[in-house]
Amino acid sequence: MIVRWNCSPLLGYLMLEYIIIAGGFAFAAAIQPGPLQAFLISRVAADGWRRTLPAAFAPLISDGPIAILVLVFLHNVTSGFESFLKAMGGIIFLYFAAKMFFEWRRVRLGATTTATQSAPRTLMQAVVVNLLNPGPYLGWSLILGPLMLEAWAENPSHAIALVVTFYLVMLFSLALFIVLLGTTSFLGSRGRQYLLLISSCLLAAIAVYSLWSSLI
Repeated sequence: MIVRWNCSPLLGYLMLEYIIIAGGFAFAAAIQPGPLQAFLISRVAADGWRRTLPAAFAPLISDGPIAILVLVFLHNVTSGFESFLKAMGGIIFLYFAAKMFFEWRRVRLGATTTATQSAPRTLMQAVVVNLLNPGPYLGWSLILGPLMLEAWAENPSHAIALVVTFYLVMLFSLALFIVLLGTTSFLGSRGRQYLLLISSCLLAAIAVYSLWSSLI
């Protein structure tokens, strides 16, 4: 019995193109400084990489509603909605910055460095951080959304490959970031203090920028 594949070389090249674009965009989104990365740094410093590792799945949980909202209702994220997200995100980021600062102060004063919260709680906090981050909304509105619709019009398998590749690379990159950060020899007692302080300052800076940019 001869099986004939109903797939031309052109379709294969197009799928490969979508996979490369999705993988590159996911890697760039995972490593660029932002609220989620700062939050992950703080949790690794406070609780260790094992308890923080499940937080790498935050984009997989939060981006579903974001994608539906953008594709069905918003199409292109409006400036008003983006300003609202920045304002709400600024408040939440400021809360996490203050929390990290008090954890840094507690460790600096000699308190024990045992884990302060469970892995599921860290995951849900990471989901909240990502939901209030305008980045995923803009990414789905300006890049992923149009690309997925274009790929679906050509072949549904291309759109599936695009989305699967994006989130596989994103999850792997975030997980690798957490593990490398948590297993480096730098992360001793003093290293934890530095990471807590740095993540607190990063989140505070992001919070101030989000609140300021939501007003202009």
